[in-house]
Amino acid sequence: MASVAPPKAYPGCLCKARSIEHHNGFARPRILFCQQQDNDNKPQHQIARREIVLRSSELAVAGAILNLGGKKPDYLGVQKNQPSLSLCPATKNCISTSENITDLTHYAPPWNYNGGRKKPVSKEQAMEELLDVIRSTKPEKFTPKIVERDDDYVHVEYQSPILGLVDDVEFWFRPGNNTIVEYRSASRLGNFDFDYNRKRIKILRLELEKKGWASAESF
Repeated sequence: MASVAPPKAYPGCLCKARSIEHHNGFARPRILFCQQQDNDNKPQHQIARREIVLRSSELAVAGAILNLGGKKPDYLGVQKNQPSLSLCPATKNCISTSENITDLTHYAPPWNYNGGRKKPVSKEQAMEELLDVIRSTKPEKFTPKIVERDDDYVHVEYQSPILGLVDDVEFWFRPGNNTIVEYRSASRLGNFDFDYNRKRIKILRLELEKKGWASAESF
């Protein structure tokens, strides 16, 4: 019996060989069925980019199924006993102006919305400036969602772009003629945040400084 040559490869094609037996049982010619491969005609960076998008979508679906957003903590808001925002848990994924200044892991200095401008503005105007910065800024690509707003308090949920993890960020304008704004930024899940909460607050502060805000103290 004559030997049969292996299938011939063609650039850009995925080929499959199919054997066809002749009626006399001797000849077994092979027919190649080729399918053009789209990836072969695309630059490698485009292929890699598509793989990243597909994997990101898969992670987003997994995050939604596993409910990685977490449950909203019960202790959010201005505390009644001693007016202030909540302290941080022992985990290293939270910062708050309510912490002691000696706690370098959790403490962050408050803001003064008239600390960097010559002409003072009202609390109402400062609140609008804060809301404008929140809506127009996506620190670390987290998406902000304002879930609660009062005359002196704002609660924002920041959701991560892939797994849907949620961080709770609060802002509180001290009562009276005080121009100080307290804040708290904390992740709902995990023990570490890779400084995402601190980076977020810094990005927001830099944007607010353009409007005349300033840190209430050096830190």
